[in-house]
Amino acid sequence: MARTVLIVDDHPSFRASARRMLEADGYEVLAEAEDGAAALAAVEQLRPDLVLLDVRLPDIDGFEVARRLLGADGQAPQIVLTSSNDPNDLGEAIDDSGACGFIPKGELTGTAVAALLR
Repeated sequence: MARTVLIVDDHPSFRASARRMLEADGYEVLAEAEDGAAALAAVEQLRPDLVLLDVRLPDIDGFEVARRLLGADGQAPQIVLTSSNDPNDLGEAIDDSGACGFIPKGELTGTAVAALLR
């Protein structure tokens, strides 16, 4: 099971909430990133087991970040996408990204993440 996490979201308050929640559920949050470029650099440097990745970022959208991570050296982390959007509104983009799954931000819990990673 993924235990080390990188949280990627452009809202500091969401990153802080996600960090508290995940750490309370036994995950080790290695770092936070506020955009796609920082996420790609952090994954290369830190090699987290899991990337919690917002689909709407200010530079590169989360779907493209996920594709780039999965196209890397075969050591890609598991990726869970988040957004305030309904997953049905995001259509095939979720499936095409290669992510393990999608959790709406309002439903994010350690249990929900663990269920996607099984």
